[in-house]
Amino acid sequence: MSAPKQQTLASTATLTGTSLHTGEKVTLTMTPAPANTGIKFRRVDLADKPFIDAHVSKVQTVERATTLAEGSVKVHTVEHVISALVGMGVDNAIIEMDANEPPIGDGSARPFVDCIKKAGVIEQDVNRRVFEIREPIHLETANGSLITIVPDKGFRISCTQVGPDGRMTQFFSTEITPETYEREIADARTFVFYEDVQPLLEKGLIKGGSLENAIVIKGDSVMSKESLRYPEEFARHKILDLIGDLMLGGKRIMGHVIAVKPGHGPNTRMAEKLAALFAQTMSAVPAVNIPTGEGVMGNTEVQKLLPHRYPFLMVDRIIGFDGEFKCTGLKQITINEPYFQGHFPGHPVMPGVLQVEAMAQVASISLLRQPENQGKIGYFMSADNIKFRKPVFPGDTLIIESEILKIRRNIGFAKCRCSVNGDTTSEGELKFALMD
Repeated sequence: MSAPKQQTLASTATLTGTSLHTGEKVTLTMTPAPANTGIKFRRVDLADKPFIDAHVSKVQTVERATTLAEGSVKVHTVEHVISALVGMGVDNAIIEMDANEPPIGDGSARPFVDCIKKAGVIEQDVNRRVFEIREPIHLETANGSLITIVPDKGFRISCTQVGPDGRMTQFFSTEITPETYEREIADARTFVFYEDVQPLLEKGLIKGGSLENAIVIKGDSVMSKESLRYPEEFARHKILDLIGDLMLGGKRIMGHVIAVKPGHGPNTRMAEKLAALFAQTMSAVPAVNIPTGEGVMGNTEVQKLLPHRYPFLMVDRIIGFDGEFKCTGLKQITINEPYFQGHFPGHPVMPGVLQVEAMAQVASISLLRQPENQGKIGYFMSADNIKFRKPVFPGDTLIIESEILKIRRNIGFAKCRCSVNGDTTSEGELKFALMD
């Protein structure tokens, strides 16, 4: 199975309407963007038509909505637009607006989903970058909000919405795919409790609000132009917001988000943690060109898959996965390696055969990480077209890349390469068997 590709819009699409908080008329246009662009907003009503990245580093306020700012340029209430793009599988897009806030529509993400469907979605030639959550991440605030993200092989959100005095407590859980997003999340509308309306008006917010674009909860009753669209519409709308806010961390995530009483403040704080964690993860990797991937496997995780131990474990950590069959590992070569005592005294060089072994170990991990292969051992069967290009010395960081070319029953065929600072030190084609 090949790695999923990044996606952008196939064409341009436009919608118009009134913004929720400022009450201004606005025209919003979604346009395609090159791979690795991400989501950017553009204020086309200003002289230089400035861009603002949809990133948590640009978050200015989270008062009833998420506001991004670049200097004095702002865009308000961005979460529904970002949520729709992420939910519908769009990775790269430019959102042009002739005002500082998108149209509110009916208070849901449906207008933006319809706009995306009108434009169409196309695949790009670059693999999608997904940050795989490998250890639980937790956030808790003083007002009782709680967000935890645990490992999961998909993207799932479980949300409990709790109103004042426990009113309108609801729970909903779903895996997020374009199909489930449109069917189960996109139509959920924004809501407000009646006692909060006057304070918001006094702050100059919700100038464009009405019962046509928001649900008002008064006591235990719902004030709306129509009945609830889902039994758990409030919890589903919180999931809608979570999807948009968490994407501000800069990467799609692979994990299960468990949220209790979420809001834009806690959501964006979690996005900050995700961005910092991803930056910390990548800072541990030497500044060399490696494939983007799903995260990092530390040495302890490597040892859970490989049976090798000192002095024959030739992989310190895995620094990237690209789909199911491409894997990149790292080995720090130090003068403490036992083979340097005899290879060679006064001129230490890493034996080429050990580079080949490192390739085999990294290639094995690509298959051993799959559930059906866990607990098996990879036996080396053959090595073909092996070439040694440059020596590897103490102090070098060895990058080991492998790609599984084909699998026949329990036999794997891989193309591998070792490099230091981008220069190939060895390469070859390996064959190995997975056995119980």
